[in-house]
Amino acid sequence: MFSRTIKAAVAAAGLMALLTLPSAVEASSGPFAPLSGSWAGAGTITTSSGAKERIRCRAKYAVNGSGSSLDLTLRCASDSYSFELQSTCNHLNGAVSGTWSELTRHVGGSIEGSVRGNNINVRASGIISAMLAVSTKDNSQSISIQAPGTEMQHVAISLSRK
Repeated sequence: MFSRTIKAAVAAAGLMALLTLPSAVEASSGPFAPLSGSWAGAGTITTSSGAKERIRCRAKYAVNGSGSSLDLTLRCASDSYSFELQSTCNHLNGAVSGTWSELTRHVGGSIEGSVRGNNINVRASGIISAMLAVSTKDNSQSISIQAPGTEMQHVAISLSRK
């Protein structure tokens, strides 16, 4: 159960990578336009026992022409496990909504949140519920996840454009 909770939480973390905005977005393009392409990075999971484990992630973003819809494929791995996340998200008037699924464990859920400048606050629902804070500056994304009531205390991931 512990491993499944962390896997789902990390999947949610990867999902949040797709929800980041550039620090400067042109008015004529949606917020996802600058995310198109490949990203990679690493992070740390901290459990309720205080144990920490490093993870490595690669993401590929496919963005529609207006920059308001996005499909994500995210693969992450640690010494203990790996997973593949797929997600579809839409942006409309400052709100972000969509779905996520983790393919190897057949779990998924929904996401809802808001965008304010280069910061996003989102709630991921499904096998777990988590609050996520995402910040983007230039070609770097920083993601922080808190999942109360689970064995996962905190997930922190940093991605950079490849």
